[in-house]
Amino acid sequence: MAADGNVLDVAALLSAARRAYERSYGGEAQVAVCAPGRVNLIGEHTDYNQGLVLPMALPLVTVMVGSITSGQSCSVETIAESVDEPKRVDFDLPTESSPLTRGKPAWANYVKGVVQHYRGRPLPAFKAVLASSVPLGGGLSSSASLEVAVYTFLQQLCPDDGDEIAKAVACQQAEHTHAGVPCGIMDQFVSVLGKQGHALLIDCRSLEAVPVPLTDPSLVILITNSNVRHSLTGSEYSSRRKQCENAAAILGKSSLRDATMQDLEGSQESLDSVTYRRAEHVIKEIERTAQAAEALKRGAYKEFGKLMVESHNSLRDLYEVSCPELDVLVTAAMELDGVFGSRMTGGGFGGCTVTLLQADATERTIKHIQERYKGHPTFYITTPSEGARVLSLTGN
Repeated sequence: MAADGNVLDVAALLSAARRAYERSYGGEAQVAVCAPGRVNLIGEHTDYNQGLVLPMALPLVTVMVGSITSGQSCSVETIAESVDEPKRVDFDLPTESSPLTRGKPAWANYVKGVVQHYRGRPLPAFKAVLASSVPLGGGLSSSASLEVAVYTFLQQLCPDDGDEIAKAVACQQAEHTHAGVPCGIMDQFVSVLGKQGHALLIDCRSLEAVPVPLTDPSLVILITNSNVRHSLTGSEYSSRRKQCENAAAILGKSSLRDATMQDLEGSQESLDSVTYRRAEHVIKEIERTAQAAEALKRGAYKEFGKLMVESHNSLRDLYEVSCPELDVLVTAAMELDGVFGSRMTGGGFGGCTVTLLQADATERTIKHIQERYKGHPTFYITTPSEGARVLSLTGN
C-alpha cells in the first residue's frame, strides 16, 4: 500500500499488461505470472560473502503475460515508462552455436539472460508484455523481480524440474552474464521463495531459509524512496566485491563468512585501510543479522531497531555505499518517538530506506520526513508477501 492509501494492485497491473498485449499482438494472452521485488530488513552486502540476510518479498511486482508463438523469434514489450528505449525487442531462441548476448536496450538483457539460462528445454518461441510496480533503481530489486517473472513465465511454456533454489540460481546467473552485475543470491531467492507474513533469514552459503514471522498488527514497515536512482552496473559494486574477496584471501578464508573480528584484527598490517573497513562491515553485519532475526522472533523491536541503525552507520562509514539523501532520511525517521529503527536498503548510492515503527506513528513520521527531506520522497507502507506465482486469466 502506498502512503496515500492506494493499494498497489496486482490486478490493475495485469489488466494493463493484457490490454497492451492485445494492442501489440492481437488476441488474448494465454499465460500470466508475477514475481515480487523485495526489501532487505538487515544484512546488506553480505550475500555475495556467503553470509546471512533478512529480506521479505513485497506487494510490488513485475507481471508478465504472453503466449507461445510459431517459429524461433521471440518478442517482448515493456510498458514501463522509466526504462530505456526501445520498449520492444525481438530475438531468436538461443542455440548451442548461437547463444543470446548482451545488447541494447539494457532492460532486455535481463529477459535474454533468463531465456539463455532457463533449465527447461526445448523452449518454444513466445510473445509477451511486461508491467511492473517495482521502482527502477530504488533498491527494491526490480531486476530480480523481472528475472524471476520471466523464469516463472517460461515454466508455464516448457516446465523445468520445479527446483526453486535452482530457479533462483539461474536468475542470478542471468544477472551476472547478461546484466553485468555480480550480485549475490538474496534478491532472486526471496523473489522465488517469499512467504506471506514472514521475512526470510537466508543463509547464502547453504541456501537454507528460515521463515521469521512478521505479522504484529501494531508494527509497520515503511519504505521511503529517496528517488535518487542508483545503478549497480558501475564500478562501485564490483570493486567492493573484489575488496571482500581480497580480504578473505589474505585472511586465509574461502569467504568473509568464516572470518571473525579477531582474524581481521590479527591481519590488520596485511590489509590496506579501505579493505579493512570493507571486511569489518561484512563480518559485523553477518553477526548483526543473526541477532536481528532472533530479536524479531522475540518481538524485541527496540533491539531490532538498534541493529538497523548500526547497520546503516556501518554502510555509511565502513562500506561507504550510502549517500547524503539516504542519511537524511534515516536521521529524520529516528528523530521521532515510535520509530524503532531505520536504515538504507539495497546496493546503495541512492534508492530506499526501510523503517520499522509503531503503526500509530506512521502518519507523523511521513510528515516529518517530508519536512526534513529536500527532495520528493515516495512512501510505501508494506507487508511481507508471497513469492513468484501464476496469475489467473479468468474472470478478469
